[in-house]
Amino acid sequence: MDASQRIAALEAVPADSTVLFRVRNGSDDEQEAILVATADGDETTVACWLNYCQHMTHIKIDKGSGAPMRDGELVCANHGAYFDADSGKCTFGPCEGAYLTELDVTVDDGDVYLTDDDYEYVGDGPLEDDGDLTSSSNVKI
Repeated sequence: MDASQRIAALEAVPADSTVLFRVRNGSDDEQEAILVATADGDETTVACWLNYCQHMTHIKIDKGSGAPMRDGELVCANHGAYFDADSGKCTFGPCEGAYLTELDVTVDDGDVYLTDDDYEYVGDGPLEDDGDLTSSSNVKI
C-alpha cells in the first residue's frame, strides 16, 4: 500500500459516526470525504463517501464533528435524509433513491487506505472555513 494514501487506523473509524478527511480529484480543488465502519458478519469493513447530501450538494453530512447516524444510516441533519452506510443509498427524505458518491478504500494490516484512482488523499479534517454558513445551515442570509 502507498503510505501517502493512508487515511486512518481501522480501529479509529467509528461505527456510530464518521471520520472526515480531504481529497483531491486531479484538480487543485479539495473536497471532503467521510469514512464509516460497517459490519459484514463478524468482520468490520469501511465505506467511503464524498461528504455532501444528494438533495443539495452544498450541504455536508459530516459538519466537522462526525455525521449523525441512526440504525446504521447516515443522517443529513439539514433535510432529514437517511443514507444506508453500506450502499450509500438514500432510503428516506427529499433525495430518496439517490446514492452518495463512493470512493474506493482498502483495509490492509489494520489501516484504511484510499485506493480510488480518481482521488488522492490530502489530509485529515474539514476544508478551511470560508465563513459560508450554507454548509451548516439551510437559512439564507
